[in-house]
Amino acid sequence: MSTITQEELFSTEPDSPAGAENGVAVDLIAVIVAVTSGDPRVLVIDQRALPSGPFQVGHRSLQSGLRAWVEHQTRLPLGYVEQLYTFADRDRGGAGGQAISISYLGLTREQRAGGVADAAWGSWYAYFPWEDRRDGAPAMIAGVLEPHLRRWIFSTRDGGPRERRRQRAAIAFGLDDRPWNEELVLQRYELLYESGFIAEAGCDAGEPPDARGGRWMILDHRRILATGIARLRAKIKYHPVVFELMPETFTLLQLQRCVEALAGRLVHKQNFRRLIEQQELVEETGEAAQDTGGRPAKLFRFRRAVVAERAVVGTKLPISRA
Repeated sequence: MSTITQEELFSTEPDSPAGAENGVAVDLIAVIVAVTSGDPRVLVIDQRALPSGPFQVGHRSLQSGLRAWVEHQTRLPLGYVEQLYTFADRDRGGAGGQAISISYLGLTREQRAGGVADAAWGSWYAYFPWEDRRDGAPAMIAGVLEPHLRRWIFSTRDGGPRERRRQRAAIAFGLDDRPWNEELVLQRYELLYESGFIAEAGCDAGEPPDARGGRWMILDHRRILATGIARLRAKIKYHPVVFELMPETFTLLQLQRCVEALAGRLVHKQNFRRLIEQQELVEETGEAAQDTGGRPAKLFRFRRAVVAERAVVGTKLPISRA
C-alpha cells in the first residue's frame, strides 16, 4: 500500500486555505469513532492519517468545512460531532509557517468508506496497544515499556528531574503500585514521545519509523487521536454518548461490551446493569435477540427523552463504572 502525502490528502478543492496568506494555516481534523464486534475503531486515511483538510474561504463554518472534507475523502456523512481541541503549537507548521489545527470528535456506526482517499477503519488499539486492559495489563508494559521508562528516568543524574520523571511514569502507567487511570491516554502518549520510544519521536529527529510503539501516524495525528480517546473515555461516564455507537436495538451485554471496548477495561456486570436501570437510560422493546449463542436475551432501545429530562434537573449520566 502506498503512503499518502499531505499534498495528496488536501489537493481536492480549488479555494485557498483561510489565513494562508498570513503564514498561518487552519486545518480541520476529525477523530471518527465506531465500535464493531467489541473493537473500538477509528476512521483513517492510508492507515497513517485522520480525515482532515484546510479551512477554506468557501466553507460556511468550521464544522461545515470539516463535514465537507470528511465526506469528500471517505464518502461517509458525519452524524454526532463535537469540537475536541485546538492545537496551535509553534512548531506544528514546520518550515512553511505556523499551523492551527481544530479537531473534532465524531461518533457513528461503522460503514464501508469510499471517497478519493484510501479510507478505512482500524482498531485504535493498533495505535495504542498499551491501552487495552480488558484481559489484564498488556505484557508489553512490564516487558517493554517499564524497562524503557526506567532507563529514561535514570538517564538524568539530576535528582529533581529524575524524581519528576519517575512520578510522571508511575502515575501515567500505573507503576510502583499506582492505580491505572484509563483517561490518561494523552499523558501516556506524550511521555513515550518525550522518552523517545514511539516512532513519531524518531521521525521528528530524522530517523526511519519503527513499529515497536504501535502504528505511527503523520504529523501529530496520533496525539490528536489520543486526545479524542481520552475525551470519549471521560465522557461516557457522565453523558450517554455511547448510544451514538449502538444499533437501534441491543442487548444489555452488547451495551456493556461497547463501554468496555471504549474504556479498555472490564466493568462489573451487575453494577453496570443496576446503574443503567437506575438512570432509566433504556427501555425494553418487547422483543428478544435469538443469535446470542444461548437463551434469547431481551432487546432494549435508548430512551432519548432522558437527555432532555436530565438536562432540566441538571443530573449527570454516569454509565461506566459504579
